[in-house]
Amino acid sequence: MSAARVGIVMGSPSDLPVMRACGEVLDGYGIAWETAVISAHRSPDAVRAYGRQAEARGLRVLIAGAGAAAHLPGVLASLTTLPVIGVPLAATPLQGVDSLLSIVQMPPGIPVATVAVGDMGARNAGHLAAQILALGDPDVARAVREQRQAMSARIQLPDGFDPAS
Repeated sequence: MSAARVGIVMGSPSDLPVMRACGEVLDGYGIAWETAVISAHRSPDAVRAYGRQAEARGLRVLIAGAGAAAHLPGVLASLTTLPVIGVPLAATPLQGVDSLLSIVQMPPGIPVATVAVGDMGARNAGHLAAQILALGDPDVARAVREQRQAMSARIQLPDGFDPAS
């Protein structure tokens, strides 16, 4: 069984610079993760094996980055009942709009939580994975609350401004 609780998968090594942001966020929460480059189109047998074995290997959430037709998140969601978060990638002249629409339009019963295109989405996928894990892990729940408090503390309000009024 793997120590990783989150699997971060992508269809191409060229997706790694964006998808690395998921891991950075998970590191901040102290959540172990793994990466895999598997393509729904170029390595379908590997995708099937990964999706079917993910839960038995100890993974609890999958994050899948995909561009263009963006089938990887949906294919993984069809192979496991683990939560799958899709990150649309800007891999075509359509700058990720095609990926976003492909990932978000899943048929009823096979959901994929979909975040924004690119780096911002990859970071939010990491935060969402932490929130999902926090449902069953008090340490992760505490880390999520602390992260939110730290984010709030960085907000600079003008002198004399009272948000309570």
